[in-house]
Amino acid sequence: MRIMKAMSAQKYLAHWSHDAIFYHIYPLGMCGAPHHNPFYGNAVPRLESLYQWIPHLNYLGINAVCLGPLFESTSHGYDTVDYYHVDRRLGNHDTLTALVKAFHRAGIRVILDAVFNHTGRDFWAFRDIRQKGKHSDYVRWYRHLRFGKRSRKGDPFTYQGWKGHLDLAKLNLRTPAVREHLFGALKMWIERYEIDGLRLDAADCLDFGFMKRLNLFCKKQSSDFWLMGEVVMGDYSRWANAHTLDSVTNYDIYHHLHTSHNQKDYGLLAQALERQYGKKGAYQGLPLYNFVDNHDVNRISSLLKDPRKLYPLHILLMTLPGVPSIYYGSEWGLEGKRQRWSDKELRPHLPHPEWGQRSPHKDLAHTLKKLIALYHHSPALKRGHYRALQVHPEQFAFLRLHTEELLLIIVNASAKEAQIKLNLPYAGHWHDLLNPKESVFSREGWPTQVQIYPHWGKILRFLA
Repeated sequence: MRIMKAMSAQKYLAHWSHDAIFYHIYPLGMCGAPHHNPFYGNAVPRLESLYQWIPHLNYLGINAVCLGPLFESTSHGYDTVDYYHVDRRLGNHDTLTALVKAFHRAGIRVILDAVFNHTGRDFWAFRDIRQKGKHSDYVRWYRHLRFGKRSRKGDPFTYQGWKGHLDLAKLNLRTPAVREHLFGALKMWIERYEIDGLRLDAADCLDFGFMKRLNLFCKKQSSDFWLMGEVVMGDYSRWANAHTLDSVTNYDIYHHLHTSHNQKDYGLLAQALERQYGKKGAYQGLPLYNFVDNHDVNRISSLLKDPRKLYPLHILLMTLPGVPSIYYGSEWGLEGKRQRWSDKELRPHLPHPEWGQRSPHKDLAHTLKKLIALYHHSPALKRGHYRALQVHPEQFAFLRLHTEELLLIIVNASAKEAQIKLNLPYAGHWHDLLNPKESVFSREGWPTQVQIYPHWGKILRFLA
């Protein structure tokens, strides 16, 4: 059915990312690498353990992966030592090349984590400055590097660290030699590994001129190359636009997804969605990167006060505007909290997907498989407009509208069955895709009563 008269033309431009369901992997943790790099000995191909995850990703319906930092670093991957070599704790060039090819054969796109904002103190240019001082050729490679005063690390100079962390020395991306070095590495990544895009770490700290140059460089290498940036706060359209990045992390919706469930107030989420995607929304037609947890924040199962709300929450993740992402292990409700001096619980070693069968929330993966299958076959979920329909503290109903499909999504976060009355925009038959044996009939001029099971939802397609 085509409902052209009812909806305006979609603003989305065709791109593979708009059809993607991402699986976010932090390889150093997932593959069981030691926390500190020994910097000697042969490479250990721990990345090869990811091959056994490919059937699991195909089972879920995942068609894109985001691989966390992979290049030589001192410890956690974001303290880069060498952009031109794979971290020896994970393998070498051949290990990564073969892995990306395997993902591609399985129909899975691959983007890599690019850490261009800063390097580690063991990075060769920074070591040269420590050894030669003012006489180093790389003094201009780092931001606010000044001699005459000692740093907290004991260096005979001071410099800017990422958010004050001196182990992460901030690069001066306005220095041509720095850009040349980084773009050279990126060109190698694209040509050798045949990657499909990048996640830009700390994009909200990157120089805008650098990101514009990066955009031009990447699109010359590959017209459908995807650039997604890590941005926590601010006007996302400053970063995600035609001249800079294709998408950014939607931390605003991430925050409201779990707080609205914990506070039993879907109004919090609905207000955020209205700001983003309502009739006057700031991001209409802009697919932001949606997630409920990642390698930097507590696992969603540890954030929610009631784990039964994992189900309505993930129904929302898969039906709201944007590009959905699942963090490895969270499809089974894996728990994990940040500790004062460690993120290890967020980034555990998972040697094999069979681990999920031991989780108390293992049925969540089956629900996600069903939701992902619906997503792949729904133009409304991938590209449709958003319109709020009704908001209650623990029930939320909204529409996704596309020229070829109209969907009504309703979630119930309550422990009790809910009955809500809706004034639906069309009279006729609405088939429930999430509960296939059920349907709803609406009459023109009359409110439609809909029943929703506890901690569950409905995805109703209008059939006329």
